Amino acid sequence: MLRGLIKGDNAFVPTAALRVTVRSGVDVAALLVTEQGRVRGDADIVFHGAPAHPSGAVRLSGGADGDEEGTVRLDADLTGVEEGIARVLIVASTEEGALRDAHGLSVEVSGPDGGTVVAYEVTDAGSETAMVLAELYRRSGGWKFRAVGQGYVDGLTGLAVDHGVDVGEEPREAPERIPAPAPPAAPSDAPAQGVRLTRDQLLDMTPDQIRALARERTQARAEAPVAASPPPASRPDPSVWTCGPVFTPRTVTGRDNDVITVKDLPPGPVMAELAVKGGGYTGLWPLDDSNAKGRAVVNSTEKDFRGRVITSVPEHGRLRLRLEASGSWQVRILPLSEARRLTEDRLESWGPDVLLHTWGTADVAFRYKGGGNFIVHVYRLAGHTDPTTLPSPGRAAVNEIGARRETLPLPEGPLLVHLSAAEGPWEARLKDVRPHSGGQDAGSPAGASAPPRGALGWLRRAKR
Repeated sequence: MLRGLIKGDNAFVPTAALRVTVRSGVDVAALLVTEQGRVRGDADIVFHGAPAHPSGAVRLSGGADGDEEGTVRLDADLTGVEEGIARVLIVASTEEGALRDAHGLSVEVSGPDGGTVVAYEVTDAGSETAMVLAELYRRSGGWKFRAVGQGYVDGLTGLAVDHGVDVGEEPREAPERIPAPAPPAAPSDAPAQGVRLTRDQLLDMTPDQIRALARERTQARAEAPVAASPPPASRPDPSVWTCGPVFTPRTVTGRDNDVITVKDLPPGPVMAELAVKGGGYTGLWPLDDSNAKGRAVVNSTEKDFRGRVITSVPEHGRLRLRLEASGSWQVRILPLSEARRLTEDRLESWGPDVLLHTWGTADVAFRYKGGGNFIVHVYRLAGHTDPTTLPSPGRAAVNEIGARRETLPLPEGPLLVHLSAAEGPWEARLKDVRPHSGGQDAGSPAGASAPPRGALGWLRRAKR
C-alpha cells in the first residue's frame, strides 16, 4: 500500500533491491555515508559521471519507457550495501534556477515486485539549488526511509562540505572558456598538437564538439610532416580521450528473453551494462544486419548477474542485442569514456567490467573470488587514432579458472582493461605506478597531476 510521507516522517522498507524514482527534471545523485554522515571518498558519490558504486549496490539511470520526461531512477540493493555505510542519501540539484521551480518534485520507492512502498512529495522547496531529498538508513537490523527535504542555498558545494566531500580547487590561471557553439580550432602552425584544454573547457563541450575535435586532431596528425626525431608532441595528447563514440547513456528494461534495439547511436565500440534479477542462464549476443548472432559477450549461470562488456555499434547506428535471461533485467548502453579508472585505491566489484588505465607503466593486482572463468583482455589505445574501432587485444592477458590472485604488468596508458569473464566478486588496484611519459595522466586535461576526482566532476557537472 502507498505510504505518502511528509517532511521528517520515516517508515521501514524491505531489505531488498529497491528502486527509487525521482521526478521533476532535476539532477540526481546518491551519497553513501558512514555513521558520521561523511563519505569515505569520491567512490561513494554516485552521479551521471560515475553511475555505479564500486560495490554494485547503488546504480543511477535515466527513466524507463513510459516515464515522464525528467524522471530519474536509482537502484539500491540494500542487501549489497557495505557494512561501513550507514545511510544512502538521495540528492537533487538544479543547473538553472531554484528547486522551488521544479514543479512536482517527488521521491517514490518501489519494491522488487514493482509496487510502491513509500513516497514523499516535496512541497516546501525555496531558493535552494541543492537538497537532500530523502535517505535510506539502517535501523534495528533493517532499513528505513526518511523524508528529509534539507535544502542548501549555497548549492552542491555546501551540501558536499557538510558530508565530507573533497570539493577540490579550480585550475589556476585557467584560460578563457570556449564559447558554447564552436569547438576550439587547432593553431595552423601546430596541427599535430592541437589546443590543450582545461577541464572546465572539456565539460563545456557537447558530444558533437568533442567528436569534431577528435576528427580534427586525427586529420592534423595524419597531415603533419614527419620529423627527424619524435618531438614531445608525438606523445598521447592528454587534453582529450577520444576512443569510442560520445553520447548520452541509454537504458532499456524488460523481463525474460528478448531482443533489444537501441537506435540513433554513433558507430563504434561501447559498453553494455547488464543487470538481471533472477537465477538460471544469462546470455547476451550482438545481432548483425541479417539477425544472426555474433560471438557471445555474456555467458553465465550466476544468479542475479551483473556486469559490463564491450560491444560495437554498426555504421547505421542501430545496435541490436539478443538477451536470454530469467527474471527482470536492465541494459544500459554507455560510452567507453564512462569506464571506471584504475588507481592505487582498491576497486571492488562483481562480474565482467571495463576499466581505464591512463598512467605510465604499472602493475594491476587482481584478487578474484569467484569459482568460474577469469579472463582479462587489454586494448592499447596509445597511437590508435580511429575512435570508431578498438585495436585488437590479441591473446588474453589472463585466462584462469577459480579463485586466485593475479598481477598483470600494464604498459603506458591510455588502455582499456576488459574483464570479459568474471563470475564472482573481485578487487583490483594499481601498484608500482610510474608517471606518464607525457608528464601527466594521459586521460586528463593538460596540467592535471592526478586522476579526475569524482567530487570535482560531480560539482562541475551541476554547474554547467
